[in-house]
Amino acid sequence: MNTEAEQPDTTAAEQAPAAVAKTEAKRRAGVPVWRTGKPDAFLAAAVAEARTAIEGITAPSDIGAHLAAKSEGDRLVTHLFESMLPGYHGWHWYAVLTRNSRSKVVTVSELGLLPSEDSTLSPEWVPWAERVRPEDARAAEEDESPAAEAVPSHEEATGATVPAGEAD
Repeated sequence: MNTEAEQPDTTAAEQAPAAVAKTEAKRRAGVPVWRTGKPDAFLAAAVAEARTAIEGITAPSDIGAHLAAKSEGDRLVTHLFESMLPGYHGWHWYAVLTRNSRSKVVTVSELGLLPSEDSTLSPEWVPWAERVRPEDARAAEEDESPAAEAVPSHEEATGATVPAGEAD
């Protein structure tokens, strides 16, 4: 009754594929590995270039503080700036910068405005047929009824009468 003899013998070679499979599953589950690296130091330092590019599409007063520089890939960095536009509370200006290998020339790929978790957004669009409720239709009819009664007809306003033979 030896319990060690009954248990299957596992070697390091048999355990290794299981460890590799776990590591591969972790890589596939989230953001790709190449996106999680540090941003390119040269592009991350190009805050002034990113701000200047955004000033090409909006007034300098609409651009707030620099918030972050995020790596989007190899030699690809997104700079985020606070938006000071009225009506765009919580939105962020962004500028995506890139450069060629071994180059010190910054290229602007994209510019724009992105919502954040704190952004003020418009409500979901609802089709007109779903927006009008029976209560709304009744209220509109009630509003029209007193107005129709208050307006005198042409005959009442002028005092003219139509002869009985000429009436349709």
